[in-house]
Amino acid sequence: MIIQRLTSLFALWTILGTAWAWFVPEHFLWVVDGRFRPLGQSLISVMLGLIMLGMGLTLSFDDFKRIAKIPKCVGAGVALQFTVMPLAGIMLAMVFGLETGLAVGLILVSCCPGGTASNVVAYLANANLALSVTMTMASTLIAVIATPLLTGLLAGKYVEIDQWSLFINMVSIVLLPVIAGVMLNRYMPKLTEKISVISPLASVIVVVLIVGGIIANSKALIEAHFGVLMLAIFLLHIFGFGLGYLITKALGFGVGERRTISIEVGMQNSGLGSSLASTPTFAAQFANPMQAALAPVPSAISAVYHVVIGSFLAAIWRRMAVDDQGE
Repeated sequence: MIIQRLTSLFALWTILGTAWAWFVPEHFLWVVDGRFRPLGQSLISVMLGLIMLGMGLTLSFDDFKRIAKIPKCVGAGVALQFTVMPLAGIMLAMVFGLETGLAVGLILVSCCPGGTASNVVAYLANANLALSVTMTMASTLIAVIATPLLTGLLAGKYVEIDQWSLFINMVSIVLLPVIAGVMLNRYMPKLTEKISVISPLASVIVVVLIVGGIIANSKALIEAHFGVLMLAIFLLHIFGFGLGYLITKALGFGVGERRTISIEVGMQNSGLGSSLASTPTFAAQFANPMQAALAPVPSAISAVYHVVIGSFLAAIWRRMAVDDQGE
């Protein structure tokens, strides 16, 4: 099906969208400059809410029951998601001596749940797709509490994080849209079936627009911090993918489960990080407006890195048999 084919090329669309935003920034500035405020909310927040609604549309009550059937894999994966990445984030921020805004932005995206794009990569990598979907769902729901707590704990050395405000944003941007999607799937299945055909591709387009908007708005800031910023975020994802695989291998997990957890840990919901860092309440925590402007940048660059690395791994793993225990 052509929509599925287009969706599977999300890495290409992310790279092309980022390049487009870099060279013709005025085409993407409308996403972030405040000219559109649906329902009085920032456009990025509303767009991310639509992505979360799309995720909810793909879930049923049976999906929640599935967690109970594979608690070891899901538990280990989610635990790694909220330990490996946040610890790598704070370590890299300190090692590279990142400015306040960049450090907080890097820590914020490292504390976010796994991204929905990871499900596409898991499919392409011949990994355990059911586990990928379950982990994404579980980490997203847990993140409503974990992301504000971890961000406040780790980023507190740079700026005092308003954890309650961050929690409210997580509820409104993530939890409520997912619940709405699940309810629509349960009580309006025919409508949901029609929407679900296009929602994955729509999610890819929206993520590209969010990333492009932030890249366009932050071009000068990215140029000023290019070298250290690109290296720090690259290493963040290398730690995620690498440790996610190696630790689960040490725990004796099968190849399919290792691949899946590696992908889930290495791929963050960068759109969520961008959205949270762009909210007025988050920006207000910084004494310097320039530092506030830097905060969304790591998430935007993260979105490019994780789909490129994830797609590269998927291309390699797809050519290797899952039952090859020597992997």
